[in-house]
Amino acid sequence: MTSSILSPPVVPDPVRPVAHRIVTRPMATCADSSRAPPPVMTSLSCGTSRPQIDQSVSQWPGFSQFAGLPVPGGDSGEVVDDVWAQIRAEALADVELEPILARYYSDLILRHDSLESALADHLARKLSIPDLLYATDLFNLFAEVLLDDLTIQSAVRADLQAARDRDPACLKMAHCFLYYKGFLACQAHRIAHRFWTIGRRAAALLIQSRSSDVFSVDIHPGAWIGTGVLLDHATGVVIGETAVVGHDVSILHNVTLGGTGKDSGDRHPKIGDGVLIGAGTQILGNVKVGKGAKVGAGSVVLKDVPARTTAVGNPANLIGGKDNPVRLDRLAGLTMDHTSWSDYVI
Repeated sequence: MTSSILSPPVVPDPVRPVAHRIVTRPMATCADSSRAPPPVMTSLSCGTSRPQIDQSVSQWPGFSQFAGLPVPGGDSGEVVDDVWAQIRAEALADVELEPILARYYSDLILRHDSLESALADHLARKLSIPDLLYATDLFNLFAEVLLDDLTIQSAVRADLQAARDRDPACLKMAHCFLYYKGFLACQAHRIAHRFWTIGRRAAALLIQSRSSDVFSVDIHPGAWIGTGVLLDHATGVVIGETAVVGHDVSILHNVTLGGTGKDSGDRHPKIGDGVLIGAGTQILGNVKVGKGAKVGAGSVVLKDVPARTTAVGNPANLIGGKDNPVRLDRLAGLTMDHTSWSDYVI
């Protein structure tokens, strides 16, 4: 960022940080009761480099009018959060192209001092219930975890990067943050899991229930999920209480990681790092899917899948056979290659 961008210009009212905006509309009796208050938080420091912001963003003729908004790190040389700086720059880009989005982007991104603040606010608005479960209360609940748990802070950023890297439809991390329900459901689960592990199970189950209602993604708060996880499309994903999902895993819609019936105890699948699970797949019971393996769309997996192999069908079988399965040379969860195993011809 150049020094000219950081000079204090006249900023249009809709994109001013809340603390500097003059609100002239009258306050409705109930309409704003579920809105979160303007949070004041400290940005997470994630790196020592300057923000890696797309150069095209700062080259627009109108970009300087937004320069009064705070940018993580500024020109002070302090440690900055590259991911949050990039999201803010992308938000400004969208506002430049679509001015009607100015207030929307301001409230959800630009007025916040950190990714944790913005995420707590965004989730609170999504999961609130008018006149019953207020966004202000949920914001405080979510922020309590997001500001305290460094593991979750790192996971949030890894998940954003995963969507940007693996989903060709994801052009900006800001779009993932705002619109991708798989990402939002995963972050809601991370908060719920934290409450579950410290014994606050009523709060955890509340978050699970609201996330299931709003996002159509049902993840039991007891399930453990790694970092860099992509829930692509996400509708209909179900993950059971004792399931484990490793790092860098990609899961498509309508996937179930479930039990086999009324068994108790450790009864759900264990998914290794770098696994790809295709749409409509059902993996049932305490089975293991090894590191880097691939499960084809529509498969039903009832037995262990070795690392770096491909399982397809109902019930699933290994490509190449059990004794000499074809081995993948790369982690399927990162390549997102769903079909190279097939020699199917119409």
